[in-house]
Amino acid sequence: MDGQPVIYVVSDSIGETAELVARAAASQFDSGKVEVRRIPFVNHPEEIPEIVSQAAEERAVIIFTLVMPRLRSILREEAEKKGVRAVDILGPVLEALEASLGRPPRFEPGLMRKVDEEYFRRVEAIEFAVKYDDGKDPRGLSMADLVILGVSRTGKTPLCMYLAHKKIKAANVPLVPEVPLPQELFSVPRDRLVGLTVQPEYLIQIRRERLKALGLPPDAEYARPERVYKELSYAEEVMRKLGCVIIDVTNKAVEETAGKVLEVYYRGLRYRPE
Repeated sequence: MDGQPVIYVVSDSIGETAELVARAAASQFDSGKVEVRRIPFVNHPEEIPEIVSQAAEERAVIIFTLVMPRLRSILREEAEKKGVRAVDILGPVLEALEASLGRPPRFEPGLMRKVDEEYFRRVEAIEFAVKYDDGKDPRGLSMADLVILGVSRTGKTPLCMYLAHKKIKAANVPLVPEVPLPQELFSVPRDRLVGLTVQPEYLIQIRRERLKALGLPPDAEYARPERVYKELSYAEEVMRKLGCVIIDVTNKAVEETAGKVLEVYYRGLRYRPE
């Protein structure tokens, strides 16, 4: 084939998967430069002969992801007639899975896009958790599905990241006696607020370990019992004032805490007005 090779990507959806495969394969040859012509949403048999004819004129290779068996069969036949190399990416996998599972596939184009939507919702929630972590921007509180409150080292950030993987947008606000609460917090419905508390002795130990990890003396103000008691007392006062659910995270893994938080969240959804 003279010049830059041409690959026709034929799909009954957007063709992204086939294009990725095409470019990955092309990267194994010299510079990997290839002209990819994506032909998406091919759902009718009458479209195929013209596509194959164009590919034959350009001496192109066809890579296709077609769900419907009839469309795959027609494309293979047309490609053979015209002497065009055609590679079926999806068909063999579908057939192998059908044989293994003992049932036919759904033969519904575009299902991957629905999976992608779930993926992007998860990414969006993760980005939200990062942006509105540790009270960095209180404007995010009104947009959050959940707002997590607690003193330092109660696991607010890992909890928010865990919830983000469940596609829940969670922001968190640290409770520090000397730092005024953001006014936006008082506008968040109480069923979207969750407070984290912890036993003082447990928190003191965690903070001491944190100080050691940072190369700081373990008896610093941050981990002194009187400081910890003061913070927890203040946090409890704030949580009760806001009327939020309070969860004790002492000796709990993030998954266990998240399970309790999710109960609160879904219960709130059931009783939340449309």
